Amino acid sequence: MPAKGARVGHDRSDVLVVGLGVVGALAAWRAAELGARVTVLDPAPMAGSTYAAAGMIAPVTETEFGESDLVALNLAAAAAWPGFAAEIERRAGSAVGFSPTGVLVVAYDADDARELARLRDLQRSHDLDVTELTARQAREREPLLGPRIAAATWVPHDHQVDPRRLAVALRTIVDDCGVQLVHRAADRLLLDGDGAVTGVVDDEGREHRAGTTVLAAGAATRWLLAGLDDVDVALRPVKGQILRLDASHLPWLRGPRIVRGLVQHRPVYVVGRDDGEIVVGATSEERADTDVTAGGVFALLRDARALIPGLDEARLVDLTARSRPATPDNLARLGRTARAGLVLATGHYRHGVLQAPMTAAAFDDLFAGRDLDPLWTHAGPRPKETA
Repeated sequence: MPAKGARVGHDRSDVLVVGLGVVGALAAWRAAELGARVTVLDPAPMAGSTYAAAGMIAPVTETEFGESDLVALNLAAAAAWPGFAAEIERRAGSAVGFSPTGVLVVAYDADDARELARLRDLQRSHDLDVTELTARQAREREPLLGPRIAAATWVPHDHQVDPRRLAVALRTIVDDCGVQLVHRAADRLLLDGDGAVTGVVDDEGREHRAGTTVLAAGAATRWLLAGLDDVDVALRPVKGQILRLDASHLPWLRGPRIVRGLVQHRPVYVVGRDDGEIVVGATSEERADTDVTAGGVFALLRDARALIPGLDEARLVDLTARSRPATPDNLARLGRTARAGLVLATGHYRHGVLQAPMTAAAFDDLFAGRDLDPLWTHAGPRPKETA
């Protein structure tokens, strides 16, 4: 029976996806590709973490201590990106800005150089391809570096894609597949008499029923799960502020590059594109708001220009803050849950764009009734986690 006070919708989908960022778009595309009738709910498609992302495909420079499972997943995803980008561009008829730039990581002072060496040892322990550079060698590779550089690492197999171009391409594919997009937010889950999930009620009280409901709503997924005693995920929002500069009028600054750095222990990155866009990011704050703050902007520009002083000449054109969905182990929660009819696809944190090829393949397996790649073994939904 309909929930009290709910308006009953007339359509029933095979698959209902809550959230249209990169992850939700992949779910909708792959389900529709298998012939499913698909509906997506999102009041602001592609306006969440996807809109803010820098687009680094950087499994090596994202390697952290104690994250071996995540490293393996990220490496597999990065290896699949060239073919995946080609597939999307062929289907959408538009470019996604994939560029095999490599990444230059620089240390600002002696303490930063010691930390960079420690990270390089970690990367080598995973048999990753990294090369230690002197400050002089780093400047030969990137002439725009500032005068105070203590050490550097060259990472040839970390690359980039333009997430905003990717979003446009995925929207085109989803539309071409006949997916129905409803510009409403999900308010709560619908359950049948046996407790199976049969869809959602939106914020207007309208029911949207489906055989399978995929929650890809980022950090908001957690409150949609409220009240379920057998499914939970310890998601937390981690706010990131990010800046976009325009150097299209500066030929010497325009071009694809990724420079990551440690500036007195503070991480910062500068991602340049062929059209002159330069992305500077990102803060990491344990909070959920989307306010761009004076302190956040100052800190990013201060540290970025310590690495590349020429950024002073670029135009500041975009300030964005979004919350990324993070889990305690930084692994996504993707897969079928103990609750019939419910699939989770959230918690990708900083790696939603990077992991896109593996996420798409996981949806192929899910919707076809197959087991997921073993690389997802430790990323499955788990009952009642605590943050």
